[in-house]
Amino acid sequence: MATLSHDLTIEILRGLSVKDLLRFKCVSKLWCSSIDDPYFIKLHLSHSLKTNTNHSLILRRWGYDFLSVNYDSLKTTQVINPPLTNSPIKILGSCNGLLALIDDKDRIFLWNPSTRKSQVLPSTEIEFSSTSISSAPSTYYGFGYEPISDDYKLVRMVQSHGNNDEYFHSEAKVYSLRSNCWRRIKDVCFYLKFNRKFGFLANNALHWMVFKTPQSDNRNLVGFNLGSEEFRFLELPDFCLDKLFWEINNFVVDVWIMKEYGVKQSWIKSISWNEPHNISDTPVAAPLAFSKNGNKVLFNIAYKWCHLRKRDGKFVWYDLGSQRVENVGNRQIPTSFDVDLFVDSLVPLNSNAQQ
Repeated sequence: MATLSHDLTIEILRGLSVKDLLRFKCVSKLWCSSIDDPYFIKLHLSHSLKTNTNHSLILRRWGYDFLSVNYDSLKTTQVINPPLTNSPIKILGSCNGLLALIDDKDRIFLWNPSTRKSQVLPSTEIEFSSTSISSAPSTYYGFGYEPISDDYKLVRMVQSHGNNDEYFHSEAKVYSLRSNCWRRIKDVCFYLKFNRKFGFLANNALHWMVFKTPQSDNRNLVGFNLGSEEFRFLELPDFCLDKLFWEINNFVVDVWIMKEYGVKQSWIKSISWNEPHNISDTPVAAPLAFSKNGNKVLFNIAYKWCHLRKRDGKFVWYDLGSQRVENVGNRQIPTSFDVDLFVDSLVPLNSNAQQ
């Protein structure tokens, strides 16, 4: 019987799930070494990202456990147990199959749910005295990948204010997975006052909504380049971010896309969703991802509980052509959750990673 060439074998393997690949490592030493090869790991990840396959939604419920929802069907769910199950956990970011997590003791670790490998990050202190401030400092994070140095980086920004703004302290640090250490970088020149404390990744940069001065009411978008490790402001489209979108019996969702990164004139309004069907009670609508064919957008519709940060929510598909909304029915999805987009990958951690 004829055998497959090595190149053809790699071509077939790159389209499989991580679960299957881990199982097929037992076929032979050649297959094992091929699947563990850094070139194949990047090839498999690149194929998944380009074809929008091996994607799922990671839902954090009640802080202790996670639920994986298959993105292709949104019907298949699986409970996955984080490496630290005796402490509430938050997701700081998701990138290329790695999750950055933090527990209630401020212990930070990276975790690949697909390979079940995890790694605790070295601790790093806040470099100012808590006696100088009147309230607890605010901490903001972001997690992403820098392709030139082939490194995963976690950004931490800490800010604190005194009474009547007579005292202000701000510091920023970056953790590098490659070096497994923290470094302090240039302090930020803006103010972080939003509830969302986790940056979103786009174009190899992390982004947050900020204020340029403590008294300002105008929101600004700032990006942190993971290569140069510098912050820069990005201009938003010419519409008032601070105007109220809430009207009597009316709710509007506008989704803007920057076609050319950093170019203000390239902003286009992709979606203007007026009076969403089956949506009520002043929700917060967050777009998560396009469908495989690009004709639909998946939204997470979240409802804030009064005086609490918990949110009831659900998923809906928004059809770009018909502008109709389709509810995603899955009784296994909890009513209250945080959600991140996730891709299964073989991306490894450092040699001291735990299983």
